[in-house]
This record gives sequence, structure tokens and C-alpha cells, in this order.
Amino acid sequence: MHPLPPLVDPAPSLGRDQYRRHSRQMLLGELGQLGQRRLQASRVAVVGAGGLGSPVIQYLAAAGVGHLTVIDDDVVEISNLHRQVIHSSADQGLPKVDSAARAVHALDPEVDVSAVGARLTQDSVDAVLGGHDVVVDGTDNFPTRYLISDACSRLGIPEVWGSVLGFDAQVSVFWDALPPGSQDLGRTLRDLFPHPPAPGAVPSCAEAGVVGALCGQVGSVMAMEVVKLLTGIGQPLLGRVLVIDALSSDVTTLDFARAPRTPHSPAVQAPPSS
Repeated sequence: MHPLPPLVDPAPSLGRDQYRRHSRQMLLGELGQLGQRRLQASRVAVVGAGGLGSPVIQYLAAAGVGHLTVIDDDVVEISNLHRQVIHSSADQGLPKVDSAARAVHALDPEVDVSAVGARLTQDSVDAVLGGHDVVVDGTDNFPTRYLISDACSRLGIPEVWGSVLGFDAQVSVFWDALPPGSQDLGRTLRDLFPHPPAPGAVPSCAEAGVVGALCGQVGSVMAMEVVKLLTGIGQPLLGRVLVIDALSSDVTTLDFARAPRTPHSPAVQAPPSS
């Protein structure tokens, strides 16, 4: 994978508080003040304010991403709290998007947060995700994962994707339409997993369990992939999937190819009406 150009033009300047807040980050030569200004000008949509979305939202806000859209239709329950660390016991019963927005503003009041307390549908997904620089998929069900990936393909938006179950996790970056001049071919979720599994074939976290610390590890990796895409540093996990086995501490990166495209490929077709 060749380096990709930055996704976002830099903001004109940083305020005094932003300089102080992000001074340690701007010491990194690869990022610097210019990269920080790109983060300030960025718009990122995070779908899911749960186990993966929680650390993603926190670290993107802490990194200085200027606008976060948080999308989730659920409320905070006590069984969430061992892994969904953006929420607290006092937030039980609150919409997760409101709890997440409050936590972001407690961390950095200058971050703009849009809270979308609704489930994405075929009719709404393009309108909700459109206009963002990166979409993060932190959801926990297969229909929504494919809905998001297909929408990002249609909209030309890069997607950072993660999945956790038990002690196992995966992270990748999908982007179907790379910038002009790129020497690489794009990838989508359907290149990695062409079709969703049959209903009931894969247990949910509620059925199989999940380790909270692993959610934090994976969410941090996902947040770093977003920063890399926005600022044009490093090599994103495009065309590669990071596989984590938490019990053995094994971390493996596997390449995967782009599948042939046709006019009727699921990744590029318009959403069916429902």
C-alpha cells in the first residue's frame, strides 16, 4: 500500500488553547502543526457509541478532530459499562449519543458534536453519512455493517471498520474510490467478506461475551487509522486486515484482494427501496 494524500485541507489557524492542548502531539514531525490544523478542519461520523465507538470517540476528540457525528439509537445500560467507557453509571437510561456528546464536551468544549439518535436505514444512510471525511463503523450487527460499507462505497468516503468478539478482533480500512493518481485499488467490506453470514451463524457479544480491554485496544487502533487518513501520514490498513488474538497476544496483518467489479456489484448499487 502506497501512502495516501491527506483527506482534509488544513484549518486557517489554531487557537491558543488548541496549541496548549495538542502541543505534545504537534511535536511529532509527521503530524506537526499542519496535521493538527487538518484534524481541526475534519468531519468524522462514528456509527455506534458502544464498545468500539466509545474509545474511538474519546481519542478522536482528544486528538483535535473538529466535528464528530455520533450515530446510535440505544440507551445506556449497566451491562454496557464494562466496555463502553465513554458512559458512566449516572448515564443509565440516557441515549448513548447524548451521553457521548456530554463526555466529549467535558474533554474538549471546542469539539462540535452532532448527536443522531436513530438507527441507519437504507433510506437515511446516504444523507446521514454524506459530507463527512471518514466514517467509522463501530456497530455490532451484520446488516448495519454492510449498509454502512455500501453507502460509503456509493459516497466515495473512506471507512474504518472494526469487529470484536470474545478475545478476538479485526480492524481494516475500506475505500472503494481512491484519490485520482493512486497506484492502488480500493477495497470494501465485500472484498473481505463478500456476503454476511446466515442469521444465527455468528453469536452476538450478548451471547458469546466480550472483553472490555480488547474493545479499548481495537478502538484505539481504529482512531489511529482515522488520524492517518485525515492527515495523510503513515500507511492505512487499506487492503489489509489486522487480526488480534488477545489471549495469545498475537497480532497478524493479512492482505486481501479487490474483487472484480460489475455494474450490479452489491458494493456499488443503489440502496433498494423498502
